[in-house]
Amino acid sequence: MTSHRLTGASTATACSLVALDRFDEPRGSLCVAEGLGFEIKRAYWIFDLPEGAERANHAHREQYEVLVAVHGAFSVHCEDGYGRDSWTLDSPDRGLLIPPMVFHRLDGFSPEALCLVFASGPFEYDEYVHDYDEFRELVSAR
Repeated sequence: MTSHRLTGASTATACSLVALDRFDEPRGSLCVAEGLGFEIKRAYWIFDLPEGAERANHAHREQYEVLVAVHGAFSVHCEDGYGRDSWTLDSPDRGLLIPPMVFHRLDGFSPEALCLVFASGPFEYDEYVHDYDEFRELVSAR
């Protein structure tokens, strides 16, 4: 498994880092999420995570997501059926694009970590593949 820290491109999975437009000025900094490759239909954030927490542990059948470490840091582990990759997100001006059918898990949250997620669709339970064995079967059938 390879590990990336906000630079470079993944060669193991279909995931990729995306730069968010960042504007710095004396009054502070601002980031903009535009041109992510999909229309944002849902945004949510994960926070107040206890030590040792894991999140996600699923794939999406058709939806895309971009994960951003708005505050703090965390790791994202991805598998697309062809390779595995791990990323450390720790900057509000970079996101990780996770396309459909990538099984992913988040862990290693720093204290006060805040993960912002932009998704291409609304929450639909049947959109998720929670069972890893089912994910492997679906990927093998492609």
